[in-house]
Amino acid sequence: MQARTAAAGGDDFDQLARDAVYRAMFTRRDVRSHFLTDDLDDSVLARLLTAAHHAPSVGYMQPWNFIIIRDATRRRQVRDLFLAAREQELPAIEVERRALYRKLKLEGICESALNLCITCDRQRSKNSPLGRWHNPEMDLYSTVCAVQNFWLAARAEGVGVGWVSIIEPEALKRLLSIPEHVTPIAYLCVGRVSEFAPRPDLEAHGWGKRLPLPELVMSETFCGAGEAPLKSAIARLGSREGAKP
Repeated sequence: MQARTAAAGGDDFDQLARDAVYRAMFTRRDVRSHFLTDDLDDSVLARLLTAAHHAPSVGYMQPWNFIIIRDATRRRQVRDLFLAAREQELPAIEVERRALYRKLKLEGICESALNLCITCDRQRSKNSPLGRWHNPEMDLYSTVCAVQNFWLAARAEGVGVGWVSIIEPEALKRLLSIPEHVTPIAYLCVGRVSEFAPRPDLEAHGWGKRLPLPELVMSETFCGAGEAPLKSAIARLGSREGAKP
């Protein structure tokens, strides 16, 4: 945990460390395929979970739990939930995009080394309103930060992660015996992969593309004009990134 030691000392990251952080962010992928049959060593998984557990949480509530799912039968049952939910979602997809939707690989539930369900216990800090009095959803958002920490640490370890969101939450809760007051936040497929794709799968398959960041930056108020120098700096940075092989 070298990075943790450096942070505790208050030292700035050197250029190599900064580059590594940004590389993890920019090359992170929502992995649906390319999973290998290799087991994931518990020492690696321990580091990933430790990273998740060090996510920021409002009021220091730490509302997360981590359910490890290894059993093949249980994972097939989860995949059945995914397939059922996918059929339910299909009518909401634009007619001209349904053929592409059916072709997309959207999960690796049975192919990955293990599955992980990250949950939010909404009663863990019920007696402490700090940070939640006006925004009671902050426990949910804090748990999403734990998901992101796990994901970035996994990328640094060469481990693929795929978030399966096409699952009916109540059905998943019944299957995993999750109590009523606990909310499943992320169902993740986790394992070693043969490669990390150069572009997100949905972008590569033509489902969508990354929005231009300068168009999303506003000044002072929503849709407020301004920040031209900043937008130019963002555009220049994007041009340099796009020029990389």
